[in-house]
Amino acid sequence: MKKSLLFAILSTGWAALCAQEYQPTWESLDRRAVPQWYKDAKFGIFIHWGVYSVPGFSKVGQYAEWYQNGLRTGDTARIRYQRDVFGDLTYYQLADRFKAELYNPDEWAHVIEESGARYVVLTSKHHDGWANWPSAATSLAWNFPWNAGVAGPHRDLLGDLFKALRKTSVHPGMYYSLYEWYNPLWLNDRPRYVNEYMWPQMKDLINTYRPDVFWTDGDWEDSDTTFRSREFLAWMYNESPVKDHVVTYDRWGRGIRFHHGGVYTPEYQPDLDFKDHYWEESRGMGFSYGYNRAEDAWDYNSAQSLVLQLIDKVSRGGNFLLDIGPDAHGKIPPIMEERLLQMGRWMKINHEAIYGAARWKTASQWGKGRTDYKPPKGGGGDLLLKLTIDPDPGYAVKECFFTYNPERKDLYVCLPKWPEGGAPFVVRDLALPAGAKVQLLETQQALKWSQEGKDVKITLPPFDPNRMTSAYAYVIKISSI
Repeated sequence: MKKSLLFAILSTGWAALCAQEYQPTWESLDRRAVPQWYKDAKFGIFIHWGVYSVPGFSKVGQYAEWYQNGLRTGDTARIRYQRDVFGDLTYYQLADRFKAELYNPDEWAHVIEESGARYVVLTSKHHDGWANWPSAATSLAWNFPWNAGVAGPHRDLLGDLFKALRKTSVHPGMYYSLYEWYNPLWLNDRPRYVNEYMWPQMKDLINTYRPDVFWTDGDWEDSDTTFRSREFLAWMYNESPVKDHVVTYDRWGRGIRFHHGGVYTPEYQPDLDFKDHYWEESRGMGFSYGYNRAEDAWDYNSAQSLVLQLIDKVSRGGNFLLDIGPDAHGKIPPIMEERLLQMGRWMKINHEAIYGAARWKTASQWGKGRTDYKPPKGGGGDLLLKLTIDPDPGYAVKECFFTYNPERKDLYVCLPKWPEGGAPFVVRDLALPAGAKVQLLETQQALKWSQEGKDVKITLPPFDPNRMTSAYAYVIKISSI
C-alpha cells in the first residue's frame, strides 16, 4: 500500500514536471511565441505616474521620473527645485502630496481608446519603489507607508485603471522595476530582496490583476541569476493565470536585453531594427516619460510626427509604445490628450494599414540624396519630419512607407505628403497583376494606375481639403497582390 502510494506520488510529480512546456533556460523560454493579439495591436500607451509626478520636474532632455535619483546623486537643478518648492521635505514625504484627487480612470480609458491604441502599460512600481497598488510587500522594506493603498491617494490606482480598461477594447498591462534605488533590502541583502520582496510583488501583480502585458525594467543593476528571472518566466509561462496570452520583454538582467526574454525594447533608438525578432520602441511625447513641467509646447512631438513614427515602426515589423505622464492630481496634461485624440482621428480612417499589418519586402522608399541622417541627441525631436517632409540640405526623404496585411494580401502605401502639382506617385520595383484594385483608403476612391516597366505609376486626384481629413499621412491601398 505504501509502495503503491509512493509510486503514485512520484509518478504524478514526474508527469507534472514533464508537462511543463518551458524550462528555466533561455533556450527553452525563447521558444515561446509572442502572442498574436499583441503583434496585431501595433500601438500602445506607456504611463509613468507616481510620487515623482508631484515635483514633475527635470531639465528638458532628462527623465523627470528619475527625480529622486537626481536629488541623491547631486543634480543641482533638481536639488535647487526641491529646496525652493518643498523646503525641508524629503522625497518620501512628497507621497502625502500625491493625492490623485482628479483621477478618473474611465476618462483615461476613453481617451486612450479614442487614440487608437490597443494596449496600456502603467507603472506599477518605478525605481523609487513606490507601488501604485496596495502592495503588502512594501512594509517589509520601508518603515513608513510607501504604496498607494496606505499613503497619498489611499486608492488602488492600478486596479482602478485595469477595471476601466476592461470596459474597452484596450488590453491592460503594467511596468515593474526589478530593483529599487534605495530599498534597504536591495542595498544590504539582494537574495532576500528577490525572494521575500520582488518575487512576492510580481506574483501578487500577476495573480491579482492578470495583466496582458508585463514590462520589466531596472535589469542593468544585476544579473538574471540574481533576479531569478528564468525561474519567474518559467512560472509565468507554465502556471500563472496569464500564461497563454501575456506579453513579456527582454529586460530581465544585465546583458539580457536584445538577446532573450521576449519582445526587444529599443528606447529612443529609432534607427534600431530587428528583422528576425519582434520589437517595440518606446518614447515620450516630449523627452521625459514622467510628467515634466519644464517641457514647453515646442518640446513635444507634433501629432504628424507621432503618426509617422507609428507608421515607421509598423513598416519595419514592430510596435510603438508612446508614453504619457499624468500630473500628481491625476490629470493627463491637455497637450498630451490633444496629441492622443489627433492620432485617433487619423487611426479611425487609416487603421486598416496598421492593425494586423506586417513587414513587407521593403519598409520604405527613399528619394534621391543621402540616407544616413542621424537624430540629434535627446531623442530626435520631430525626427520623422526630417526624414519625410523637411529634410536638411542634401538628404533624401522617405517618400513612402509600406505596410502589408498577410491575411488579406493587401499592400498599403503610406505617403507623408501629397504629391505636388498633381504629379503621379511612382512605386518602384512593384509589379501588379492586370486588374489590380488601387484606391485611396480614406475615400475608397479608385485610382488610375499603370505599369511602367518595373514601376507602378499611380494617379491621385486633385487634393481636396474638404474631403481629406487624415492630413498626417495619406494611404493608398493595393488589394490582393
